[in-house]
Amino acid sequence: MNVRFATDEETANWDSFVTANPDGGNILQGKEFLEQKQLAGWKIRYLFAGTRAFAVMEKSIPLLGNVWYCPKGPSTTSRADLAKLLEALRPFAKQQGVFTVKIEPELDHTTDMSGLCLIKTNPIQYNYATVYVDLSPSLDEIMANLNQKGRHAIRRAERDGVTVKAVPADDENCKIMYNLFTETAQGAGFAIRPPEYYKNFYNAYGENGQLFFAYFEGKVVAGAFAMVQGTQSMYKDGASVRERTAYGASHLLQWHVIQWAKQHGSLRHDLAGVPPIASAADPNHPFYGLARFKTSFNKTITEYVGAYEVPIDPAKTKLWMRFVEKVVRRIHFKTHHESYY
Repeated sequence: MNVRFATDEETANWDSFVTANPDGGNILQGKEFLEQKQLAGWKIRYLFAGTRAFAVMEKSIPLLGNVWYCPKGPSTTSRADLAKLLEALRPFAKQQGVFTVKIEPELDHTTDMSGLCLIKTNPIQYNYATVYVDLSPSLDEIMANLNQKGRHAIRRAERDGVTVKAVPADDENCKIMYNLFTETAQGAGFAIRPPEYYKNFYNAYGENGQLFFAYFEGKVVAGAFAMVQGTQSMYKDGASVRERTAYGASHLLQWHVIQWAKQHGSLRHDLAGVPPIASAADPNHPFYGLARFKTSFNKTITEYVGAYEVPIDPAKTKLWMRFVEKVVRRIHFKTHHESYY
């Protein structure tokens, strides 16, 4: 297996190569997502391993060299397949002055990762454990496949007068969505990015992304942004008012997202992030509420192996993981008020 940089023509048509990967590709390997990271100061490297497309984000770390991060990748189908890919990637990365590569392969969490010379680290993307909704059946069948709680919440919201609209990601609506983020984040223990980030992100997807609002008694009570790439879709962002004014509003909102995603060719919808399987039923877990909401669409949680460092230079990787990365992330957050990655 040979690793190389993509040509300009391949980069221009990047999403078509990602969706042609054996696993159908991941939306966070799409060009729209990567270009947002480029605006945040990352250098994007578009790569091929044989016919497989995957991208990494690059930054230079003084005295250490380059760090690579491969969001939700590289695309792989098995432990043996990943081993072959890493065997080709290591010498190529070394040639580029890289000292470590952070990867997030979508392999089942029961996969034995020993013997691959990897170091376990904390995931960056929150959907290393997630819930998928199968969109290949008809809408009636999809509705019937939801558990009773999900169906009841959707019908109750409709009966009580909740409405949902797809809205443009203009200045006014992005401001409304950001205010929902701010309200949701209060006391929830997670940080939000600057408002310009969300506005740029939503508009980057064009027809492949859509902002939705749920209304009750004339007021916006919940918002969601979703995007689609090939046969995959993702519920990227969601927020709601803290005071629960209408039961099932978020369920009805997600049902409209599902309908939109199916109309745009998605066969699998990623609800994007729940606690790992072992903690899903723990009411003390910070994402316990997300688990209850999302498993009302599908009770099965899919959990992946998480994130690993590929040590290209073991000594520098060890220094990075023990000290430097923490300092870099802390300084970046204080300076830019957003996550490093």
